[in-house]
Amino acid sequence: MKPLSRKATCNTHGQDSSYFLGWQKYENNPFDEVRNPNGIIQMGLAENQLSFDILESWLDMNPDAAGFKRDGNSIFRELALFQDYHGLPACKKALVEFMAEIRGNKVTFDPSRLVLTAGSTSANETLMFCLAEAGEAFLLPTPYYPGFDRDLKWRTGVEIVPIHCTSSNGFRITASALEEAYQGARKRNLRVKGVLVTNPSNPLGTTLSLSELNLLLDFITAKDIHLISDEIYSGTVFSSPGFVSVMEVLNGYENTEVWNRVHIVYSLSKDLGLPGFRIGAIYSNDEMVVAAATKMSSFGLVSSQTQYLLSALLSDKNFTKKYLFENQERLKQRHKMLVMGLQKARISCLKSNAGLFCWVDMRPLLHSNTFESEMELWKKIVYDVRLNISPGSSCHCTEPGWFRVCFANMSEATLNLAMQRLKKFVVDSTTNNSNNRSLDHYYSAKNSKKKSLIPKWSLIPKWVFRLSSRDRDRESSDER
Repeated sequence: MKPLSRKATCNTHGQDSSYFLGWQKYENNPFDEVRNPNGIIQMGLAENQLSFDILESWLDMNPDAAGFKRDGNSIFRELALFQDYHGLPACKKALVEFMAEIRGNKVTFDPSRLVLTAGSTSANETLMFCLAEAGEAFLLPTPYYPGFDRDLKWRTGVEIVPIHCTSSNGFRITASALEEAYQGARKRNLRVKGVLVTNPSNPLGTTLSLSELNLLLDFITAKDIHLISDEIYSGTVFSSPGFVSVMEVLNGYENTEVWNRVHIVYSLSKDLGLPGFRIGAIYSNDEMVVAAATKMSSFGLVSSQTQYLLSALLSDKNFTKKYLFENQERLKQRHKMLVMGLQKARISCLKSNAGLFCWVDMRPLLHSNTFESEMELWKKIVYDVRLNISPGSSCHCTEPGWFRVCFANMSEATLNLAMQRLKKFVVDSTTNNSNNRSLDHYYSAKNSKKKSLIPKWSLIPKWVFRLSSRDRDRESSDER
């Protein structure tokens, strides 16, 4: 008899992705401007540390909330005792009003349709349990957040089928890509239960267009499936075009079945920079989904203390208005710093308007148009340049040479140092390596708009298949 379960011994968590491996390398040699100035700079972590001073100022001016008091009297004992897993009504009310404010109050949210979860990780997994059986599938546009391989699949057994988006149109979702993914799933005998998108996109840093949202709603209507819109970066949109929530488009579907098949995931981890507080949410018009998700939330509750503090914070409309404006301005300036730093290194990136990162085009630094070359470049950047960035293959991008680079989790001085390191690396690489394509040659070829003849399926990184097929085969073998 085996001492552990298959879940404990299988390798479907996705921990062997270069996304997580880069974190491990950073943790072994973390940069510190005083104690370890030659260490690895963490640019693979999408944290928002730009506006902590605004939050800290509010805490200083509101000692009752921070000290768990109401009208000067301690409510510590009240908060310390057991709370119903439906969540504190004041917290849910404040959260839905904050979500509406981010969306320009063009839509409203009903607190009774909101389920509190311990972050968006818990929210996405809970929705998978509610909407799909093990072995059924969700379609995700590529490139997508590497953690989804863990969040959506590991415990639920749900499969991910990629919707292949390409740089030819800025990685936008198309009708043909949706249909190709759907038919590809059917050929694998996978029942498709829905589509999951991030809006704004992680890792692209772009917002979905109105035409893409309409396309998605038309698609799920035709296929009779669900749509999950993960909108945890909705408050980080710092330039045009503005953010359009799927809820705005859904308002025209109130009397249709689609009304109950669209679900939103939200969290305060990115907009407020509070991932350690573990407060996320599911919003759905489907009463059965809300009821089931509420029951499941008992396995990942948000503490009463956290709910009380955040209900007071988010109920302060003067604060939320000031914070959203100032935080977006700071993100805009920091994004500009990164883009200018990349330009000085003669590196371009996808034009973006949201998020805590840029989708950076390092294809001119590849020796060949392969993922092996991408991994070789990534290792050089981690070990030699000492920057932890996330390679596109970890995000399931079908084109080698794209990287996600984060900019909001460090000081300006650290970001400038990172750009200096990268510029030196690019100069040295293009000067000393005769086998490497020159930047001039690359951009000349790029401007000619010649399409690559390499089939996209040949560009999919091997570890993508290893995470799904290898361990599924192992589990099937164990069952036999």
